[in-house]
Amino acid sequence: MCAEVGVKEGEVFPDNLKTTESSYQSSKKEVEKKAAEVHAAHKAALKKTWWRAALQHISSIFVPLIPAFIGAGLISGVAGILKNMLAVKMLPSSWSLGITVLSMISSALFAYLNIYVGINTAKEFGATPGLGGIIGGVVYLPGVVAPVTIPNIFDGQPLAAGQGGIIGVLLAVWLMSYIEKFFHKHVWDSVDILVTPFLTVLIMGLFTVFLIMPLAGWVSNSLVGSINWVLAVGGPFAGFILGLFFLPMVMLGLHQILTPIHLQMIQKMGYTPLLPILAMAGAGQVGAAIALWIKCRHNKQLTKLIKGALPVGILGVGEPLIYGVTLPLGRPFITACVGGGIGGAVIGMFPHLGAIAIGTSGWALIPLIAHNMWWAYCLGLLAAYIGGFIATYFFGTPKSAMVAKNKDGSLVNK
Repeated sequence: MCAEVGVKEGEVFPDNLKTTESSYQSSKKEVEKKAAEVHAAHKAALKKTWWRAALQHISSIFVPLIPAFIGAGLISGVAGILKNMLAVKMLPSSWSLGITVLSMISSALFAYLNIYVGINTAKEFGATPGLGGIIGGVVYLPGVVAPVTIPNIFDGQPLAAGQGGIIGVLLAVWLMSYIEKFFHKHVWDSVDILVTPFLTVLIMGLFTVFLIMPLAGWVSNSLVGSINWVLAVGGPFAGFILGLFFLPMVMLGLHQILTPIHLQMIQKMGYTPLLPILAMAGAGQVGAAIALWIKCRHNKQLTKLIKGALPVGILGVGEPLIYGVTLPLGRPFITACVGGGIGGAVIGMFPHLGAIAIGTSGWALIPLIAHNMWWAYCLGLLAAYIGGFIATYFFGTPKSAMVAKNKDGSLVNK
C-alpha cells in the first residue's frame, strides 16, 4: 500500500517540481526586470542634475509666453514700419492715431512682463499664481511717485522702477513659493486663507524691494554690460564664436538659459543684440541642407526629409533639420555650425543690430529687427546660407549619404 502510494507520488512529484521551478524562474525574471527598471530610473534621476532641472524650469516659465512675444513683437514691427512711412510723408497724418493704437497693443506685453513672468514662475514652483503676479508687480514700484523715493540699501541711490527686472522676479517668486508652502503647512486651516496670503505677500514684498531688487539690479547691469562689451570689443570674432556654438547648445538644451537674458536686454535697451547672431545658426543649417539636397540627389530618402524640413527651417524652426538631417549624418552638423559662425561674424560687424522681441528666427525675425537694420540681418542670413552650403558641399557630405536609395531607404538596383 505504501509502496503503491510511493510510486504514485513519485510519478507526480517531478511534474510538480517542474511547475514550481518554472514559476520560480518566471518570478525571478520579473524581479530582475523590475530591478533593471528601478536601476534605469535611478540612473535617469542622477542624470537630471540641478542644472538640467533649472533649464527645465526656465523653459516651462517662458515657453507659454512665446506666442505673446511673437504677436506683440510683430505688431510692434508693423507699427515701426508705418511710423517710418509716416515720417517720410508716405502716409497721411490721419494714420497717426492708428499707429499709436498699434504701439499701445504691442506694449501691453512688455510693459507688464514682470507680472506675467511672476504668474508663470509661481505656477512652475507650486505657488499661488496671483501672489506671483503681485511680486512681479512690486518690481515696478507702483505708487512711488517723485519726490518720494525708496533708497537702495547698498549705495543709498533711489531704486528705479523695474530694477532687477526678470532676474529679480524669478528669484523673488521662487523664494516666495517656499514661504507660502511653509505657512500652508503650519497655519491652522480655519485661518489659512487669510493669514497665508497676507504674510507671504508682506514678507516677500519687503524682501523684494529692499534686497532682491538691488542685488538683481546689480547682476542685470553687470550681465548686460558684459555682453555689450564682448560684442563691442570682439565684433565679428565674437559673432563667429556665438554663431558657431549655438547649435550644440540647442542640441544639449542649454539655449533655454538665454531666454531671460534676451528679455532682460530688451527691458533695459529696447532690443537684444544676441538674437540675430544666434539666429545665424539656423541659417547655416539651411545652407547645409541645400548642399546635401544637390549632392545627394540620388538618395531619395534623404531628399524627401530635406524637402519636408527645409521650408520651416527657412522660417526659423530648425529642429527638423537638426534631428532629421544634419545631426544623424555627423559632418553636415559641423559644417552647418561653420555656416552659422560665418553669418554671426557678419552680424557682429553691426554693433546696434538687434531684435525687439524673441520667439522667432530666420525670415520670420526680419520684421522684429530694430533700428531699420533689416538689410544687415538679411546680409548675415545670406552669408550663413552660403557658408553652410560651401562647407557642406566640399567638406561635409558623407559618401554613404550619396548612395542612391529609394524613399523607403532600400538601395536602388542598377
